[in-house]
Amino acid sequence: MKSNKLIILFNNTQKLETEHQDTVLSFAEIVTKIKNRSILKLFFKYKTSVMKVYKFESIPWPLINAIILRFVSRGKCYVEDDAGQRYPITLAMICKLAANAIKDFLNRKKLIKETIADISELLAHSKQKQLEKVDLSRKSIYLRTDMWFGVTAGGSVGHIAGVLNNLDRFTSKSIFFTTDNIPTVREDIETQLVLPKRRFRDFKELAPIYYNYPFHDHVRNALNHVEVAFIYQRFSSNNYAGVKLAKALNVPFVLEYNGSEVWISKNWGGSKLNYEDIALQIEELNLNYADVVVVVSKPMRDELIERGIAPGKILVNPNGVDPDQYSPSIDGALIRKKYGYENKIVLGFIGTFGMWHGAEILAEAFGKLMLEHPGLQQVVRLLMIGDGVTMDQVKDSLNRSDTMKYSTLTGIVPQRKGPEYLAACDILVSPHVPNKDGTPFFGSPTKLFEYMAMGKGIVASDLDQIGEVLEHGKTAFMVKPGDVESLKDGLIKLIEDSGLRNELGANARQQALDNHTWLNHTQKIVNKVIDVHS
Repeated sequence: MKSNKLIILFNNTQKLETEHQDTVLSFAEIVTKIKNRSILKLFFKYKTSVMKVYKFESIPWPLINAIILRFVSRGKCYVEDDAGQRYPITLAMICKLAANAIKDFLNRKKLIKETIADISELLAHSKQKQLEKVDLSRKSIYLRTDMWFGVTAGGSVGHIAGVLNNLDRFTSKSIFFTTDNIPTVREDIETQLVLPKRRFRDFKELAPIYYNYPFHDHVRNALNHVEVAFIYQRFSSNNYAGVKLAKALNVPFVLEYNGSEVWISKNWGGSKLNYEDIALQIEELNLNYADVVVVVSKPMRDELIERGIAPGKILVNPNGVDPDQYSPSIDGALIRKKYGYENKIVLGFIGTFGMWHGAEILAEAFGKLMLEHPGLQQVVRLLMIGDGVTMDQVKDSLNRSDTMKYSTLTGIVPQRKGPEYLAACDILVSPHVPNKDGTPFFGSPTKLFEYMAMGKGIVASDLDQIGEVLEHGKTAFMVKPGDVESLKDGLIKLIEDSGLRNELGANARQQALDNHTWLNHTQKIVNKVIDVHS
């Protein structure tokens, strides 16, 4: 029987009702098929093809995607967003998209030229700007300019909500300008969506460069009669709208810097940026213009100092947690019942399965644990919450050791449900691995502080900040980073000693309350702004 329908999921958060003949592929799988040319085998194979997206504006490479949808379908093909709106892919639409792509291609040099001129002007202004003393009776402005859409969980969600939900404890009300709604942000915070335009969407790196202009114009108009205390921006690739706004309003600019996008592309993205030079210039502009640069770790501070950023304006501020949202009082019984784990010892992991998370190391350690200690097969289970780039490695490892039957891979769980899933666990694992290029691990895992606040026993890699926050034998059992045997031994230790689990959990919870709440994190930011401008 021929397949009835091909469904392409642009992200993996959509809930689907499919028939048994339907084929469901992720966007990442389509990209792989294009690279190895196996996409040709799908041409005209399906009666209908559909790409499910969060928002129509969120689609990169619209021309290529439209062509793929058209040629894999013998009949209807369309894009459908989460609101149920359908956009049929017709020859007329493809021609229109092609005309837009050609127009953008011809205008790319003009865009780059204008951007370089913009950067030069702003850098010159950064050397002569004079700001008045910061006025906290005014509103704080938070900018989120990432070109990621439909993100429902993860460290970025926790960080954005953690800071934004607490800013108005120290300033007047906050205004949130964002490319997308972010879960767990307080509903009473004024939020304005600034969706990207369709210009340059066929060019991954040029789209965010162009977005600087409409985003700046929207926010500038919205703040026309608003008294602003400072601009706070979560840095994103090729964006400097926060710099332009701070200059226009003559207010302090606070930059949250979570790492070089150029480095990330090379080391975790697998390829060099096409416009690496301009990406670096935009990074340098943001870092030099900022009055305060907030980083989550000492290695990140050291990197910036090496790049010539003034040490006095850098604030090392590890991530945090909402101790009311993540708490030992949360009941995980329904989750345990859902998976049949009522009388089991559950090992838990939550994350976006990034290259640095070590999820595949945990899977391998769990496999060895269950094979070498068969008596644990009746009482121990693995609960891995989330999804991401290393999920295939995790599945392969569990299948090789034949321990998938003792494991549950939940997929992405909404941020609001995360605490309930963690509450279903007895031991929480943070198996982070070193950077492959030998540079220091510069992360500050949000999951680490969420684990601590849950009051559970923790097994964690003794890696840079993780080893600084946690103390072996007091708040966690620390293991050698990236070492399967060491991780396996740590798991056994806490599986066999419930008293130690409880002691470590209680100590970790208290440390989170004392030092690592989002309120405390945000207060440090505001204090740094005051200090710089006193």
